[in-house]
Amino acid sequence: MTTPSTSTARRTSGDDRTPPTPGPRTLRDFLSAVREDHRINSEGLWTPGFYAAATHRWGTWIDSPGFPRALRPVASAAQQLAYVVVRNVAGIQIPHTVQLGRRVRIAHQHGIVIHPHAEIGDDCVIRQGVTLGAGSGDPATFHAQAPRIGRGVSLGAGCVLVGRVVVGDGATIGPNAVVMTHVPAGATVLAPPPRVIPARPRPGDA
Repeated sequence: MTTPSTSTARRTSGDDRTPPTPGPRTLRDFLSAVREDHRINSEGLWTPGFYAAATHRWGTWIDSPGFPRALRPVASAAQQLAYVVVRNVAGIQIPHTVQLGRRVRIAHQHGIVIHPHAEIGDDCVIRQGVTLGAGSGDPATFHAQAPRIGRGVSLGAGCVLVGRVVVGDGATIGPNAVVMTHVPAGATVLAPPPRVIPARPRPGDA
C-alpha cells in the first residue's frame, strides 16, 4: 500500500479522514492511475469496475489544465458516451466530478450511484448497491450534501450514505446499513439484525 504524500494526508478541521489523492492532471498521471485501477479491479478483460474507474479518470484528466484545449470537445463527447455505456450496462454511476482516490476497488457491479460531488479516499472498496447520495433534492443545497469517505474504507453491499456525512479512515460500513451521521476512523457500522417472525398457527393445525 502506497504511503500518501504530506499534502494528501493532511486533514481538514473536524475531519477524521484522509482526503483522496487528486485526480490526474497529465497524461503520465492518467496512465499511472489507470494501471493501478487495472491491477486492483481486473479479474479478466471485461471487468466492469476497471472500466468505470478508467472512464472516471479520463473525465478528470480532460477537465484538468494539462489536457490539450483543442482536443477537449471531442474527448469530452467520447468520455460522456463511455460514461453512459458504463452506467447503463454495468450499473455503475460515478460522474467525473467525483473526487475518486487512487486504487479504489469496485468489487461488483450494478446499483452503484455516487453523488457528483462526493469524495472517496484512496484504497477504498465499493460493492454492489452502494449509494452515496444527498439528503434531499433541494437544488440550493445539493452540492453541499455530498458524503466524504476516508482512506481504506469498506462499503458493504447495499449500504446507503446520506448527506454530508464524513466516514473516517479504515471504517467499515456493513451491508444494507443506512448512514446519516459521521463515522469515526476504524469504526464499524452494522444494519439492525433482521427479525424472524414465526408463522401463525393455522386453524386445524395440531
